[in-house]
Amino acid sequence: MGIFSKLFNKGAENASSRNVEDFVSLTRVYFQSVIAVNVGITNIRFIPDVANFKRLFKVPTQGGRLGLGEKAASRKMLMQDYGLSENFFKEIDNSVKKHCRTQNEVQSYLFMYQAFSSDLMMLMGNLMQWKLRMPSIFKGAIRSMTEKTVHDVCTKSVWKKDDVHKTAMSVRQYKERLGYSEQWMSEYVYNIVILAKKEKGNKQAEDKEKK
Repeated sequence: MGIFSKLFNKGAENASSRNVEDFVSLTRVYFQSVIAVNVGITNIRFIPDVANFKRLFKVPTQGGRLGLGEKAASRKMLMQDYGLSENFFKEIDNSVKKHCRTQNEVQSYLFMYQAFSSDLMMLMGNLMQWKLRMPSIFKGAIRSMTEKTVHDVCTKSVWKKDDVHKTAMSVRQYKERLGYSEQWMSEYVYNIVILAKKEKGNKQAEDKEKK
């Protein structure tokens, strides 16, 4: 289940229900909302994640402009439930403002961001394999390891494996073109790592109960 079936359910199970899909979906809502405000999109069909979010959470349209209310609501949820910093959102705002000046530029920007996100997570999963076995209670250590690995990706020029080297170079190029910092990348990856570990732990607990 994802954001629209599981996120923010009322009751004690609320916190434990959040997962990677929830986080990525909410981030996507924020991106689309910023784009809608920046470009002046009026047809909600062009931003499907925002459309679902708006309908299911009953977010009112602010000032007659699509995206304003949804941007504020998704930002509030991401900050409250995942602890994202102000800077995380500022970097998205600045990136969209720079690269999405017209509706024609929106699609290419979203494709580029999706490639950046996918390559980044694939690369980090590869580079942090054994480190991800560390229990989630050591969040400080996991964050530090995430930041160090992101720094290596952004600065290291030679990698032993060709596929890792190729992906690292692609991530670095996307980073520069989109305008995101190491700090932004680390914050994004860290949240996904922690949520993925929580999902794995919940699944293992469920499997034990079934036995």
